[in-house]
Order: sequence, then C-alpha cells, then structure tokens
Amino acid sequence: MRYITEEMLAFLAGIRANNTKEWFEPRKAAYLETVYEPLKALGEALFAPYADRPGMMHKAARIYRDAQFPPYLHYRDTMWIYVRREAMYWSRTPSLFFEVSPEGARFGMRMSAPQPAFMAYLRDIWTEDAAPFVEMVEALEAQGLPLTGDEYKRPKPCPDEALLPYFKKKALTVETTLPPGDVLFGDDLAAQVLTVFDAVLPLHDWLWQQLDAFTAAQSAPPDAAPKGTPKDEPPLIQAPKDDFMW
Repeated sequence: MRYITEEMLAFLAGIRANNTKEWFEPRKAAYLETVYEPLKALGEALFAPYADRPGMMHKAARIYRDAQFPPYLHYRDTMWIYVRREAMYWSRTPSLFFEVSPEGARFGMRMSAPQPAFMAYLRDIWTEDAAPFVEMVEALEAQGLPLTGDEYKRPKPCPDEALLPYFKKKALTVETTLPPGDVLFGDDLAAQVLTVFDAVLPLHDWLWQQLDAFTAAQSAPPDAAPKGTPKDEPPLIQAPKDDFMW
C-alpha cells in the first residue's frame, strides 16, 4: 500500500502557503482522502508489531492546531505518528515516531523534552557505567543512525572527555530521513520504517528502564529522591484519548 503520496505532500505545502479556514474548508474532503486516511493506515501498520507490548499505543497529529500554543495558525503542515507507551507527559518519554512534511519524512526515536532532573540522573548513570549506553549508540551509528537532539548552551561538567557528547544533550533523538521520491512513495514504506524502529528499540527500552527507576525514586522518601527532582510541577493539558487524530 502507498501511504505517502505526491498529493499528500502537495496538500501540506498548500497549507503552508495558505493557512486559512477559507483555503482549507473547500478542500476538507481532499484532506481526508490524501492525508488523514493514509496516515491512519500507516499508524496502524507501524503499531501492529508492538501492539502486544504492555502499555503501548499509537497516536497521530490531527490537522487542526491547538489555538492555545504558538505558532497561532489554524492547521498543521507537518503531520506525525507516535508509537509509544501511555504517559501523561509524552514529550518527556521515549517514543517511536514518524513525521511527514512537504520536505519528506523523518522517523526513529525521540525523547523531545525530558525533565532536566532526569537528564541529570542519566549523567550520573553514565558517570558510573556508560558502557551499555555507549555500545547501543555506537551500534546505531554504524547503521547510519547517529544520536542527535538539542544541546545545552552551557555543557554540564563532565568527568570523562569521551562522555562529553552525551553530557551536552538536553534531549535525545535517533532518526533518519527520506526525501520525496520512490522510497517514500513506495509500497514498502512501513517495512522501511519498522526496520529503523527495530534498530532503535533497545535504546528506547533502556531509556524507559531508567525513566521507570527515576520515577520510582521520585516517589520515594525525600532523602532517597535524585538530586534536582522538582517537588511540584503545574499540570499540562492532555490530549483526548478517544480520537486517533489529535
């Protein structure tokens, strides 16, 4: 099945150039046919191999932007699918993702906005024994999947120069890209994406193990909580649970 088409990318480019209700509403049927339904099918195909994993679910972006957050536009010109564990603050957790825009697609694993205290927790783990993490990262790099992600403007103190690339990170991403063309528009796109998902899964699972341990420590008595653990945080808006596209 062809999930991504030239027509989908052209529609997203049209939104980018004409982000108005007046442009979108007459083309809503085209959106459902060329964007919504194919992405829904792709999301189901990408989720299927992980459906038996406890707590796993999948979501995709809906075309309508949340008016409460910038940029204050009506519609998205970049659509995404996440395959992940259920979590209240999903941007803080490791997720498998697929993202498509007029420029093409990117997919892999990301932890886009982890808590600073969790990153400090990881730095402590790396200081004590970085080998398991480094081995996974190096194996991914050998497959053309380097570790990227936003970095601190001021790198954290690092006890070992070899660990400096990791100590710089304030977010963690491993991804690859596909430009518009035969592969992106091909029938075996889901298989291509799942190959990358399978490659990043060991790192995804390792990060979840650390996050579970970190979360458990947060709920422990104060003297057992990791340094820098916040005591109170404001609630975040949660996405609806009863609609595929949100």
